[in-house]
Amino acid sequence: MDIRTLKQFLTLADTLHFGRASELSHVSSSALSRSIKQLEETLGVALFERDNRTVTLTREGEKFQAYARDAVDGWEAIRNELMAGTGELHGEISMYCSVTASYSFLYEMLSQFRSLYPRIEIKLHTGDPEHAIARIQAGQEDISIAARPEQLAADIAFKPIAESPLLFIAPLAEPTLDALLSGPLTAEYWARIPMILSESGVSRQRLDRWFRSQGIKPTIYAQVAGNEAIVSMVSLGFGVGVVPKIVLDNSPLAERVRVLDVQPQLEPYQVGLFALEKKLKSPLISAFWSQLPEGEEVTHR
Repeated sequence: MDIRTLKQFLTLADTLHFGRASELSHVSSSALSRSIKQLEETLGVALFERDNRTVTLTREGEKFQAYARDAVDGWEAIRNELMAGTGELHGEISMYCSVTASYSFLYEMLSQFRSLYPRIEIKLHTGDPEHAIARIQAGQEDISIAARPEQLAADIAFKPIAESPLLFIAPLAEPTLDALLSGPLTAEYWARIPMILSESGVSRQRLDRWFRSQGIKPTIYAQVAGNEAIVSMVSLGFGVGVVPKIVLDNSPLAERVRVLDVQPQLEPYQVGLFALEKKLKSPLISAFWSQLPEGEEVTHR
């Protein structure tokens, strides 16, 4: 069977950009366009709406996207199940994580995995960890690495690999902030401290709950996407932020900030692997998942 056209369709459906999709599919834009056109002619419907600037899925395209994902997943599963008896798995696993997670955890995991399964190719995509679970649910990725949310959908499997404290950080030297932070951190003082916070996510939820429990109404200087941006803004003296310890440990700006001794401490969060429960039936996904025994932590770098 040749499922390249289905894979090309899915790549275009995910990126909605012919240039990026052709690059990821290792074909020219014109070849990708021909493949999509032939697929549409075979189906008798338009799968995409195109103009000079945008590409969007039609309603028929959205329905076909679900079918194509199941078809590709099913083909990969049966192919690897049939090959499992030979003792040599091969194929692709798509992974998603933040840049910090990629160099904190992946080196050890992938070094071990590559030695066991040299013919399995890992396709790594990096970005905002807040999108990690949504990309799994949408079928865009096989496995992602992120912090475990407080509520997890029933169809998502999670395996913890590390635990990270959440730390309050301040710039090394900023006279105005130093004056506020030198005294007792009462609710009155906290209300005057400019805070640099994540727009959303696990750390923001826990920090909001912490402020409520302490009767504090914070002054929010900035809300940003990505923990690395918080470290950057704090190091420049714009305010106090909260980041996971693993982010600070791996930040090139770590020496420009200091950790505050704030009590009570924020609840730490678990970092781990996510996958759809049904995808764990795939020999490839199962092989990657099972290389980490339950409860074993990966040393972050």
